[in-house]
Amino acid sequence: MLDERKRQILQAIIDDYISTAEPVGSRTIARKYNLGISPATVRNEMADLELLGYLEQPHTSAGRIPSVKGYRFYVDCLLAPPQISDRDIAIIDNWYQTKARRIEEVFQETVKILSRITRNVSMVLAPQLTQCTFKYLQFLPLDERRSIIVIVTDTGLVENKIIEIPEGLSHEDLIRVANAINSRLGGLTVDRITMAVLEDIQNAILPDPKLFERAVLLLKQALTVEKNEKVYLSGTTQMLNQPEFRDVDKVKDLLTMLEEDKLLCDILHMADSDGVVVTIGQENKYTGIHDCSVVQATYRIDGQVVGTVAVLGPTRMEYGKTMAVLKFMQRHLGEILKKYKVL
Repeated sequence: MLDERKRQILQAIIDDYISTAEPVGSRTIARKYNLGISPATVRNEMADLELLGYLEQPHTSAGRIPSVKGYRFYVDCLLAPPQISDRDIAIIDNWYQTKARRIEEVFQETVKILSRITRNVSMVLAPQLTQCTFKYLQFLPLDERRSIIVIVTDTGLVENKIIEIPEGLSHEDLIRVANAINSRLGGLTVDRITMAVLEDIQNAILPDPKLFERAVLLLKQALTVEKNEKVYLSGTTQMLNQPEFRDVDKVKDLLTMLEEDKLLCDILHMADSDGVVVTIGQENKYTGIHDCSVVQATYRIDGQVVGTVAVLGPTRMEYGKTMAVLKFMQRHLGEILKKYKVL
């Protein structure tokens, strides 16, 4: 465990490096941070911090930079509880009020405002239909043999597809099926509406076994939805303006990764459901982001975790600010989605 003086010096070094992107020397710390100790004492403490693995000395520079271990100690032990500023809250609220009109736009605008505030890449993993709570379904006649089935969830997500009406079923039968399902299955997540659940309400849907079997096949087709998750992303340009990423050749793996939705989904499934999660440098699963940190949090609708919001940037990111903004979004994004959904 670090003593108080080493903690103060480590925090000063990391704060300065985050601000300047320049290796930090002992004279800088002694001059700027008023710790009441000489540059020589600071230099000795910095040497100890390097031996302990909290600092690194890049190239032949006289200054030091934080290591992954140093950043981890900074995030876990030195940062004050993150608080979002009133200014950032006002910017976020005004952004949604002026730009978001539909649920799709909420996700699009969320990544834009996050990348603007943090100056890094931001990502949102949108809810899957299968994870959402079923609200109702409706059959809309298209012609004599086809109908459009519409499934609506509590999040405002809507799934619709054109289906062929099986022989022996009428539009009136479909209306009876929809009414029975809506009255009995509301409140279940879509992935829990299984064939076994439907069979439990067979008599209420269609007493005729043959007609019921055809209706079940129809519903199975309707309730089979794509499980591919959608990631919204913004801020690549802002991130590339950071000193660490100005050499595009050095970040080509990262740029390639940002185009791979499956990899991004995998990264975004690492968030803890109860708080803000920070992974730093080599703590990240993929080598393409070993020079980066990812800060992420899940968000909920009516208490149920439905997605993830995250910021990806250099290890020299403003952790306190980023964590505060994501903590705010974790608390409020679900309510924002419910407010702007269009049913």
